[in-house]
Amino acid sequence: MHLREITDDNHDAVCALRVRQDQRRFVASVAKSLEDAAATPEAHPWYRAVYSGDEPVGFVMLSWDVPPGRPGITGPYFRWRLLIDERYQGRGFGREVLTQVAELVRADGAADLLTSYQPGDGEPWPFYRRFGFRPTGELDDGEVVLRLTLLPQRPGDVHISDT
Repeated sequence: MHLREITDDNHDAVCALRVRQDQRRFVASVAKSLEDAAATPEAHPWYRAVYSGDEPVGFVMLSWDVPPGRPGITGPYFRWRLLIDERYQGRGFGREVLTQVAELVRADGAADLLTSYQPGDGEPWPFYRRFGFRPTGELDDGEVVLRLTLLPQRPGDVHISDT
C-alpha cells in the first residue's frame, strides 16, 4: 500500500471510490473532500490517494502544520478525512494509511495527530481506539476530537502511544 498525489490521470478513479451506504453519514466523498480542501486553504490541506499496487483503494486528507490561532481550524496536524472504498474494507488498508500518516507527521516534528468522528450507530470510534487514539474531551461541531500521541522513534520503528 502506498500514497499517491491526485493528478488529472487518476482524479476520476479516485473520486469514484465509495464507502458502504451505512458509512456515508460519517465520511464525505472524495469529490466533496477536494472541494472542501479548495475552499479552505487556510487549513493547509494535504491529501493523497491510497493505492494497492496500481489500484486506487482509498483517500486520506489532513490539515498539515497549521499555525496556531486559526479560527475554526483544528491542528496543527488533523486527520480530516479517511475513506477506504467499500470493496477494500477489512483488509488493513485503513490501519496502514494511519500508520504511514502518523509516521509522516512524526517525521515532520509533530508530537500529536488529531482527528474527530461523528458519534452514532456504526461510528468509527472502535477503529480509532484500537489504533491508539484517545478522546481529548473536546467537541468540534458535534464531533468527538481524538488525539494520537506520537512517540519519538528510532529509524525504521513505529511507536504509537496507548496513553
